[in-house]
Amino acid sequence: MAKSKKVFVCNDCGTMHPKWVGKCSGCGSWNTIVEEVISGGKPEVLERYDSSKMSSTPVKLSDIEMGEMKRVGTGDSEFDRVLGGGVVPGSIVLLGGEPGIGKSTLLLKVAFSGAFKNRVLYVSGEESAEQIKMRASRMGLTERDGWILPETRLDSIIKSANKLKPGLLVIDSIQTVTSSYLESAAGTVSQVRECASALQQYAKSKGIPVILVGHITKEGAIAGPKVLEHIVDTVLNFEGDRNYMYRILRTQKNRFGSTDELGIYEMNSTGLEPVENPSKFMLRQSEDELSGSTIAAAIEGIRPLLIETQALVSPAIYGNPQRSPTGFDLRRLSMLLAVLEKKGGHQFATRDVFLNLAGGIKIIDPAMDLSVAAALLSSLEDIPVPENICFCGEIGLSGEIRAVARIEQRIQEAARLGFKYMYYSRYNNVKAIKREHELELIPIGKVDELYVQLFV
Repeated sequence: MAKSKKVFVCNDCGTMHPKWVGKCSGCGSWNTIVEEVISGGKPEVLERYDSSKMSSTPVKLSDIEMGEMKRVGTGDSEFDRVLGGGVVPGSIVLLGGEPGIGKSTLLLKVAFSGAFKNRVLYVSGEESAEQIKMRASRMGLTERDGWILPETRLDSIIKSANKLKPGLLVIDSIQTVTSSYLESAAGTVSQVRECASALQQYAKSKGIPVILVGHITKEGAIAGPKVLEHIVDTVLNFEGDRNYMYRILRTQKNRFGSTDELGIYEMNSTGLEPVENPSKFMLRQSEDELSGSTIAAAIEGIRPLLIETQALVSPAIYGNPQRSPTGFDLRRLSMLLAVLEKKGGHQFATRDVFLNLAGGIKIIDPAMDLSVAAALLSSLEDIPVPENICFCGEIGLSGEIRAVARIEQRIQEAARLGFKYMYYSRYNNVKAIKREHELELIPIGKVDELYVQLFV
């Protein structure tokens, strides 16, 4: 047997170094190099998937026949939507998210509520079988006949999977699984990479879908080397504020579908429930007209959302004014304040600005700019904006209101929810849109026109 050897591996990118260094030459990160011991033996579990035993021959592109891609529904409409219609047999999915956000709750429901409810193997390296039973009891899944396996050894996991032949394999989480080939601790770069590769070979050779749970770093990236995200077919990110009831499932990578889909869940006492009409829950809940509150017609993925934008502008008590957004980009907010002050003549330099998107979700749609600007001006003047008005438009550095994409979907969503007026960019072509609603469209070209239209 070959001797063991020591290597120094970067925790962020997986680059190997012959000796310890302070800065990784691969990704440039500081203090991410750790020492790992690699055994010289070949892992028993990987011998079954030795590539030398597999044969393949080149095929002409014109001779390849395309068949219909089979998908298996999970019974969760939002999860199936994000995946592109369901789970593809033989695929491997990576689900990441902050601790306590609800990853295990989501996968327990997906595994035991859909087509896999009696043919699933749920492997947990972080919880005992009794703990999983308690969660399943709270979610009403105690009558399901799937299998639970509290295990962290890779060879035992694959041995059990070969014996049971499940329709779905869930690993919670990949950072707890260890291979007997490596002497390093669980969660290290080499362990995560080795175990993920073995599970990928298992999924492809057996045609069984595998879902992995991945931890994330304090920066919000999935822990482990970047190669982990390249190994899997789909990367999902489960995010949200634990102080709010809403959770968002986003797609970062999908080899079998679009990455524009978005799933929204509501956390309650019985687990996670899909939200079919998120706009209804994210609009203002007060019947009184309050200053600093506006409605934005945004697009997340391919789904239109109407979201309440709340702003508070007050005199700065201390020397440096505060800029504190929640759910909105800080740099974008600073840019909007500069445009409003330069092009509109409104004074924000000596005032604290607080911005919040209702529901605790994060929106990156540039069309939020017009709603944010209207909310800031409303709070600055302490004049409420009527609740039957919504906004969509991107603000440029010159103060112009730029056109946004998918204006027709935004208009239809606003009309469906009963809004009477929508302020939008005059550069959007809305003449071709069928006017089967009573929504009045008000075009705006510059920021100063917004102030005149609303408050003069």
